[in-house]
Amino acid sequence: MPDQISELTTNRLSLYLRYLNELYGKGVRTVSSKVLAEQLGVHAALIRRDLSNFGELGVRGVGYVVEDLRRELRSILGLDRKLGVAIIGAGNLGLALADYPGFRREGFRIVALFDNLQTKVGSVSRGGVAIHDIRDLEEIARREAITIAVIAVPEASAREVVQTVVEAGITAVLNFSPGALRVPPHVKLKSVDLTVSLESLSFYLAREAGRSQNGD
Repeated sequence: MPDQISELTTNRLSLYLRYLNELYGKGVRTVSSKVLAEQLGVHAALIRRDLSNFGELGVRGVGYVVEDLRRELRSILGLDRKLGVAIIGAGNLGLALADYPGFRREGFRIVALFDNLQTKVGSVSRGGVAIHDIRDLEEIARREAITIAVIAVPEASAREVVQTVVEAGITAVLNFSPGALRVPPHVKLKSVDLTVSLESLSFYLAREAGRSQNGD
């Protein structure tokens, strides 16, 4: 596997895998880069270039064998390792994320929820994920081999929480809290700012409304 693969490429690999899972569920045996491109809204040449980074995954004159490519992409993305995940914050968002069945289907093992409110500690989510004291994160992370932390806490708590996560030895963080967080170079941080996404949509709607008013 090449040492330098961009995040945009890995994002596209996830999209390819999602569509391949759909095809696999329908019993489709082979698929061409052209069909993948039409379904995913990208160029076929880009798909072929992305996949060629990892060897000859296609068959000349046939395309890609769905089952084989699906298995290869799961391995490339590390989804064959059943990664342990901790969710920090047992509020509405954290509880919803803990019980989302798609994570388990894709190979992510939701180990535990963590919170600092003692009224929540000791209870479980609807799906049965136990809620622990955030002070026990390091011990549980080590025992349960947690490698990914999902941060779903208010903005005011996010910096303190990410520091706790780093000190616990967790090196991959998915952040749902607003605002910018900083982590050491050895820690991979990916942020999902729902407010920014909504504001982007609001901008689009405002622009379209302005065009309608101007008769465009």
